[in-house]
Amino acid sequence: MEKQKEIVIETRIGTQSVSMDKVIEFPRGLLGFEDHHNFTLLQLRDASPFLVLQSMDAPNLGFLVADPYSFIDDYPVVINSADEETLQVEDPADVAVLVTVTIPHGRPENTALNLTGPILVNRKSRRGVQTPLTDKNVPPQLYLNIESK
Repeated sequence: MEKQKEIVIETRIGTQSVSMDKVIEFPRGLLGFEDHHNFTLLQLRDASPFLVLQSMDAPNLGFLVADPYSFIDDYPVVINSADEETLQVEDPADVAVLVTVTIPHGRPENTALNLTGPILVNRKSRRGVQTPLTDKNVPPQLYLNIESK
């Protein structure tokens, strides 16, 4: 069995070794970062609900993300047909939903999930898209009220 190739990248959280089978291609990039197409998910700590969506090419480009369903039960994300095609969806259960997380400098108690632009990742095809959420019943942010330590 052939060993998967690993590459070493520099990130905001230090030097990381990334297996090439963990690279996620975003054909359209991310909102505001359309020129960046290859990312990976880095675990911050074991059992943490937060991950870093790290650019493979730009060490300073990483987004704190989380699975919104770790915090809320009802977050209605609908995958449109264009996104389904881009993601190469065969089974909707293969698609993970992530949202970016904002932690204001010096105010961790105001940590919020940004719900307006979910990031969808097909775990099997390793392709991702960021899509605007059009459900007007969903608030733009969900504050987590994390206690300051």
